Amino acid sequence: MKAAVLPAFDTPIETRDDVEIAPPGPGEVRVKVVASGVCHSDLSVQNGTIPLPTPIVLGHEGAGIVEEVGPGVSRVAVGDHVVLSFVPACGECYTCTHGQPYLCEKSAAQAAGGLLDGTTRLTSGGAPLHQMACLGTYGPYAIVPEISAVKIPDDVPLDVAALIGCGVLTGVGAALNTADIAPGDSVAVIGCGGVGLNVIQGARIAGATTIIAVDRFESKLEMARTFGATHTVLVEEGHDPVGATMAANDGRGVDVAFEVIGLGPTIEQAINSVRPGGQVILVGVPRMDVMVNLNAAFTWLYLAKTIKGCWYGSSDVYRDVPRLLELWKQGDLKLEELISKEISVDQVNEAFADMQAGTVARSVIRHQH
Repeated sequence: MKAAVLPAFDTPIETRDDVEIAPPGPGEVRVKVVASGVCHSDLSVQNGTIPLPTPIVLGHEGAGIVEEVGPGVSRVAVGDHVVLSFVPACGECYTCTHGQPYLCEKSAAQAAGGLLDGTTRLTSGGAPLHQMACLGTYGPYAIVPEISAVKIPDDVPLDVAALIGCGVLTGVGAALNTADIAPGDSVAVIGCGGVGLNVIQGARIAGATTIIAVDRFESKLEMARTFGATHTVLVEEGHDPVGATMAANDGRGVDVAFEVIGLGPTIEQAINSVRPGGQVILVGVPRMDVMVNLNAAFTWLYLAKTIKGCWYGSSDVYRDVPRLLELWKQGDLKLEELISKEISVDQVNEAFADMQAGTVARSVIRHQH
């Protein structure tokens, strides 16, 4: 089969025609991947921010149809339409049974670039080929753990469903699950790419009435307005984005600030943008060497600010995927509007360039079968 492969860090994606896929093992399913979003986390693997072994089939935001099931599979069946979750949720480990399935202990196996047993089902030229997040949705077929597949109704378009698997669950979940947003609250979202746009619409759904979008691209701020931003701050050299954010909220800090980039300076910006007693939600993925210097007394004690990490939107995929689809059906959640371009697997490098230029919300790969 043809798949998009990252051969090594800091190299372009290659399209290979010699990728072979093994049958599913126990607790695994074979999925015909119909659509895959091109997410910033894929780019983060390419540039080494997320250090996964290479060569690797990227892609962790997808949807498709179950074609084959391995021994012992009971959650899904052949013919089911599924959203693929980049965090497997077993429902049995300590974190799953304590209300934190987004931290499922089985997901630690992903660091090896294979499936839950540490091995991959993919080869290229006879050599093992890793797969991102136990998925690898930049290929038209994937062997995935059954606990990474969430059944959805057959009438949901799969290109729309694909986006739920990462960007929507992460962004909307950050606002609805991780943060404590009350109706009438003020919110700042620093970084308005695909995930940031979903934070914005999640904040709108939660009832925030002042939503300040902060970005260095005017194109992203234009998109932010369509998803619910009430104010925008264009970050320019020599300008103070914290001051501009506070000015948009009557001169005081916001109730909740989301950092959706993963850089030290923007994390500090988010901390400085919230009011005393406010919340900072860290959504962006930083490099492993990013450090932040904080004044502990003023940040946590005297100003009583709270800083919370947000992994996968603090989501329970079996609860939240149906919940998000219902919000979409009601017209409260924008999904089709997130798709800026539909592309082939050969165009992934161009999609990465578009993402870095700030010209797209999401590019979506439509696999040919």
